[in-house]
Amino acid sequence: MAIPIGMLDSGVGGLTILRAVRELMPAQPVIYLADQAHVPYGVRQVDEVRRFSKEITRYLLDQGAQLIVVACNTASTAALKVLREEFSDRPFVGMEPAVKLAAEQTLTGVVGVLATYATFHNEVYNSVVERFAKDVVLLQDHCPGLVSQIEKGYLDGPETRAILERALQPMLEKGIDTVVLGCTHYPFVIPMIKQIVGPNVRVIDPAPAIARQAKRLLDERGWLAGESQPGSLRLITTGDPVTLSRNLPLYLGYPHEVESVTWRNDRLP
Repeated sequence: MAIPIGMLDSGVGGLTILRAVRELMPAQPVIYLADQAHVPYGVRQVDEVRRFSKEITRYLLDQGAQLIVVACNTASTAALKVLREEFSDRPFVGMEPAVKLAAEQTLTGVVGVLATYATFHNEVYNSVVERFAKDVVLLQDHCPGLVSQIEKGYLDGPETRAILERALQPMLEKGIDTVVLGCTHYPFVIPMIKQIVGPNVRVIDPAPAIARQAKRLLDERGWLAGESQPGSLRLITTGDPVTLSRNLPLYLGYPHEVESVTWRNDRLP
């Protein structure tokens, strides 16, 4: 029997990771939970994000998941260490802005980083910067309102473009040649980002590397599905399943059934 991957995010951002996972491991079952009742995580307190992440992890494990992908940068920086301690018998894959890779690849020595406010002010992110990017100029922007636009399905509208231009134009004027996407929502707007920054600026999408790490951990444990048929996919939201279902073709390229669960007294069923 194939071992399911459990994936969690505050909303639809983790679907960018899901796409990469399904492309690399099409036979692996996936259970994905979007905590849209609490989106966005980036403006919430660390303790809140930890509490949500712990309960969602418990829920996913109860649903049969064995490996957990924390497909959210904010949740990873706030809660991944705690999750690994509390659920020490389960493997986890988390998000980390690809600052090290950008620092290695930049030719101008100037890198733009787009992430949430919570990510920028977390010790995990700052530790990565201190260890790997001390000799690089990092220009940071938390793109206020961008996650909300993406959650609404506005991937190429004028307001989305305005948010990105406000973030990226000052970076371009200062000579960036690389943009790091430090939020899993942001790869959905890579086409627009590339329109703004042009062909000479590299945009680093974290999703393929996360999918490869999940595959390695599954393979090490003998959990990698070998079936030729596509693995099952469960999409679950704590928000409005009708809206998510309507927008899924924008995010995944195909329709799919969406289940709904409800928070009650800080617990999921």
